[in-house]
Amino acid sequence: MNAVDLIATKRDGGALTGDEIRWLMDGYTVGHVADEQMAAMLMAVYLNGLDHGELQAWTAAMIDSGRRLRFDDLTRPTVDKHSTGGVGDKVSLVLCPLVAACGAAVPQVAGRGLGHTGGTLDKLAAIPGWRAELSPAEVHERLSTVGMVMCAAGPDIAPADRKLYALRDATATVASIPLIASSIMSKKIAEGTDALVLDVKVGTGAFMTDVASARQLAETMVSIGEASGVATRALLTEMSVPLGRAVGNALEVTEAVACFSGDGPSDLVELTLALAHEMLDLVGLDIDATEVLTDGRARATWNASIAAQDGDPNAPLPTAAHRHVVRAKRTGYLSRLDALAVGSAAWRLGAGRARQDHSVSYSAGVMCLSKPGEAVEKGQPVLELHLDDLERLPAALQALQGAIDIEAEPPPPRPLILERIA
Repeated sequence: MNAVDLIATKRDGGALTGDEIRWLMDGYTVGHVADEQMAAMLMAVYLNGLDHGELQAWTAAMIDSGRRLRFDDLTRPTVDKHSTGGVGDKVSLVLCPLVAACGAAVPQVAGRGLGHTGGTLDKLAAIPGWRAELSPAEVHERLSTVGMVMCAAGPDIAPADRKLYALRDATATVASIPLIASSIMSKKIAEGTDALVLDVKVGTGAFMTDVASARQLAETMVSIGEASGVATRALLTEMSVPLGRAVGNALEVTEAVACFSGDGPSDLVELTLALAHEMLDLVGLDIDATEVLTDGRARATWNASIAAQDGDPNAPLPTAAHRHVVRAKRTGYLSRLDALAVGSAAWRLGAGRARQDHSVSYSAGVMCLSKPGEAVEKGQPVLELHLDDLERLPAALQALQGAIDIEAEPPPPRPLILERIA
């Protein structure tokens, strides 16, 4: 085999065999296939797609490029959740300890944020001492004792995907449903979970802005999971408005922890419980997560998990040196609060990064003091911006131009959960 022939086949609309895909992926992982050749292949896939057989082989080859974790000796069933990313999406911080407290083991390999969407690892890193990098032995030990782990992917988890992800970003081939689906699912399957629930975001603050595209992505990922022996379901959920009220690393940790005492925002709690129900149902655990969320069991699991990764769950979190409020320009009802604009503002305040090697501010972010449907008075604070560097404020305010609409009548309610795909 040679890469040029395979590129030409895909360029001309042909299908690659499983053996050809494995040869290509193995060669690229070890450096025998050059970046420029794989870039050409990615563009051919972007333009012509992958059929079902190609997609399964592509995903399997990425999994087989590294190590697939196994937890067959655990006494608990394993189940995980993945979100395609949104603004204020701190669900994992609440959901993982909740599902673990209900009797499952949750092996969550998480990521860092990029652009306007936050990353679970950045949020957790706001906790003093907390450590993201764990060895496979440490992951197994935490699952055995605590029942959950949220950590970074090790270098031997789908290493081909790590190389491909960087190349896709540099070659304008990110927005391909087969490439997105295989990237997500290769890591999730390699982490060794028995079951998986996908939270596919839809709206202005999500990667998929329309329901049809989100549905196609969800169906593709469910198909990959089921074909790989991982019981998989998906929910399409609304992301045109920030989830909860906090957007930013330490701010979101504080809001997540409040859910354990019954003080979390209603939309965050609703989505967390819906995902928990799906996760528990997939692994056959008949338990009401609603009670477990606030009766102390989920909070105890959270504390134990943070401590097991060298963090202090009781330590004060970073706070910003400066705050700035954005006020309502008229009296009425907040009818729109654009998620993309709020996420971009938090990013420009320092809560996010433009490149994976950039650092973030753990204290920066935005508090949504009002949400759509709520009444506001002229001059009332609607948003509170948190920042350490005042030079970042003008860019954040610019990002918020046109983000807020206020009308005389309240807007119709928008469902949070749009569809269920199983």
